[in-house]
Amino acid sequence: MKNILVLCDDFWHPGEIIERGFSLLEGEEFHFEFVRDAKDILTPAFISGFPVIVNCKGNNINGGNSNAWFEEGVTEVMPKDLRAYVEAGGGFVSIHSGNTFGPDRCPDYAEFVGNRFVTHPPRCEVEVRVEKEHPVTQGVRGFTERDEHYELADIAPDAEILLTTHSATGGDQVGGYVRSLGRGRLCALTPGHVLGVWENPEFQKLVKNALRWCMGE
Repeated sequence: MKNILVLCDDFWHPGEIIERGFSLLEGEEFHFEFVRDAKDILTPAFISGFPVIVNCKGNNINGGNSNAWFEEGVTEVMPKDLRAYVEAGGGFVSIHSGNTFGPDRCPDYAEFVGNRFVTHPPRCEVEVRVEKEHPVTQGVRGFTERDEHYELADIAPDAEILLTTHSATGGDQVGGYVRSLGRGRLCALTPGHVLGVWENPEFQKLVKNALRWCMGE
């Protein structure tokens, strides 16, 4: 069984949804450990014990504290340390609010993950489309769920885009991609604000595939 570290809980994205969503994936293959207050518990030594880190967390300490999670000289693991973890062979999956960074929200993290968050319209029906065959999309069919429809910009030039998303209000957007960094792998997925997305079997396949691929399987 693979022990996966999941970072969750920020002002706009309650950790309980993420914890409940991952409980649907728990089983013989994966076990998930959750950290909500990521500022102090994470150290380079601590994260090195996990084959994959999943970030479902924006730049807040937690859901009740909107102060910045990443703070130079205070936070033990900064974006440069996450990059070093991946380049040394670790895996990293950034889901939904893990993709809400940019020039005013820790640009170093945005550069590491490979995107800049722009906006999203009010929750709406979002169609997730599979655009490319890849181990992350293997066996995954397109699906539609009510969700926040993220618009991302400045996608890393080395990103291999696997998914697009579409809504009447948000148009066509990048919905998921993968990157290789050093000896490690990174996957970014934009759906996942509401529990209904996590309960969708196709999204569950997508997340499991992303975990396997980021572990090098």
